[in-house]
Amino acid sequence: MNQPTARVFSVQRMSTEDGPGLRTTVFFEGCTLACDWCHNPESIEAKPRAVWHDWKCMGCGGCRAVCERGAIEPTRQGLRVAAERCAGCGACSEVCPTTAMEPKAVERELSSLLDEVERDRAYYDSSGGGVTASGGEPTRQAAFVEAFLRGCRERGLRTALDTCGHCGEAVLARLLPWADMVLYDLKLMDEDAHRRHTGHGLARILGNLEALFGPDAEAPPLWVRTPLIPGVTATPENLQAIGGFLTARLNGRVERWDLCAFNNLCQDKYRRLGMPWVYEGERPMEPAALDTLIGVAREAVPASVQVRLDGPGVQP
Repeated sequence: MNQPTARVFSVQRMSTEDGPGLRTTVFFEGCTLACDWCHNPESIEAKPRAVWHDWKCMGCGGCRAVCERGAIEPTRQGLRVAAERCAGCGACSEVCPTTAMEPKAVERELSSLLDEVERDRAYYDSSGGGVTASGGEPTRQAAFVEAFLRGCRERGLRTALDTCGHCGEAVLARLLPWADMVLYDLKLMDEDAHRRHTGHGLARILGNLEALFGPDAEAPPLWVRTPLIPGVTATPENLQAIGGFLTARLNGRVERWDLCAFNNLCQDKYRRLGMPWVYEGERPMEPAALDTLIGVAREAVPASVQVRLDGPGVQP
């Protein structure tokens, strides 16, 4: 009997940014939004491909020799994988002696993925961690993610769902019973700005929050996450608007509000994928500016909501 499969572009072990404790985060391919600051550009298009890592490459040329479509091209900056010709067959990664060619959007079977995330059970148990389904946007592959979260629960692993909320209410509702907590992105409260920077409006995102996490709804614990993008989301006005919504519509349901500090660690991903990035060269915000925004957020929500600065290099 064939097992269900899903497209997964990364499995990150020992994560401390995707829920409480030490976690294994499974990044599912495909996204319903197109945020211009996206830190996982390889997840946006649900298409298998290879990604070249320059610091691992020894220049043997084996990958080019086995690529039947001629998708691997030499440039002055190194190798480039032409996405329009890459079939995602994995031949280049199989012959690469240094793992410089990494396959993305790999088809994973359910039992294999469950076995992999269960390996770190001891770390989950000791730290209060577990497994997080992220992306991309995991609701794009809802049937598999439901089976995956249910399988984790059956194996005694704590689970979290990380979603942007831009999906059908019924799709999200089928996943919630198998999630011990939800991480929910809320980026912008201005409709025009949200549409301009993410490609879509706010109606579904806010509607799902109210319908599934309102004061009278039965839902798992909720953490809200807001990326602090300079000049876009990282403004007092935006944080005040988000805080006002959380207070007026979700009062008592939000446990924590994470403000995710901007970083430019993903710009090499865009270069390797041959994609432009709007925030190329943008520097991280200064600590004083971050402190100001944290203060604004704390004043905008009840004291029961824990407001934290999160992100690579940020101390808890």
